[in-house]
Amino acid sequence: MDITVLVIVAGVVVVGAVILVVVGLRDRDARDNPLQERLAEFVSRGETASLEEIEMSQSLADRVVIPMARRLGEIALRFTPQNALEETARKIELAGNPRGLDPTLFWAGRFAAAIGIAVFLLFIFSIGSITWSWGQKLIVVIIFTLLGFYVPSLLLNSSIGRRQDNIRKALPDALDLLTICVEAGLGFDGAMAKVNEKWEDELSLAFGRVLREIQLGKLRREALRDMADRIDLSEMTSFVAAIVQSEQLGVSMAKVLRIQADQMRIKRRQAAEEKAQQAPIKMLFPMGLLIFPSLLIILLGPAAVQLMQSALGGMF
Repeated sequence: MDITVLVIVAGVVVVGAVILVVVGLRDRDARDNPLQERLAEFVSRGETASLEEIEMSQSLADRVVIPMARRLGEIALRFTPQNALEETARKIELAGNPRGLDPTLFWAGRFAAAIGIAVFLLFIFSIGSITWSWGQKLIVVIIFTLLGFYVPSLLLNSSIGRRQDNIRKALPDALDLLTICVEAGLGFDGAMAKVNEKWEDELSLAFGRVLREIQLGKLRREALRDMADRIDLSEMTSFVAAIVQSEQLGVSMAKVLRIQADQMRIKRRQAAEEKAQQAPIKMLFPMGLLIFPSLLIILLGPAAVQLMQSALGGMF
């Protein structure tokens, strides 16, 4: 009974930590300092208020939930190697910073998910009537704990692949629009601005960030190279290299863009053909494991029943 109470208390603590992380991930936005923004809002409206009133005017998530989630993440970071943190930050950048995620909240979510699953299974085993030995139960808990720890990483990798695939699909059309705008007399920065205005996808957001960096004083070639690093796509890297070389060598930008658009369209068609060739191989597994056994049961089941009821079945 004491073990059950201990498991329940630990489960409540872990569930609370998981809720903090989840709410922090959901409600956290791009604001670096909510208190500073609230102060600026009061100043803009000409109102005078004390610092305590300004702080209490914030939401509960800004005042309590997000700071506690960050504190949990800082505790988790103490047990995380520096190389893993840098790799996590790199993956989050490649995923497009989903919901303002950072390594602190990501590692807090991983530890919370792993511990939460372990405590939940221990609670189920303590109150249930499963006749397994504690060794078997411990093996199950360890397996599912490891799964809970690595599932967030798998989801992040899936987000990276999905973002890169969306950019790969949108790149030829964006290059066509860039070509049309440049041939019409716009500069390359103006053409990127048109792409950013026309579409609402990952590529247009990347172009918008490049434009903002250029406005803040960064060189165009450096901003484009940083964009290629943030996307980590071979097509984008070759496109940026061609643009930088045309700028340095004085080659016609419109001609370079047209050539790049044709190449990207060919690569997109080749990628589609490759996926089409992989489809029959991928279909073999569900067909062999699910469809064919069902067909055999439907077709041969009545014949098997008749054989068992006949004289042949009596021999066995």
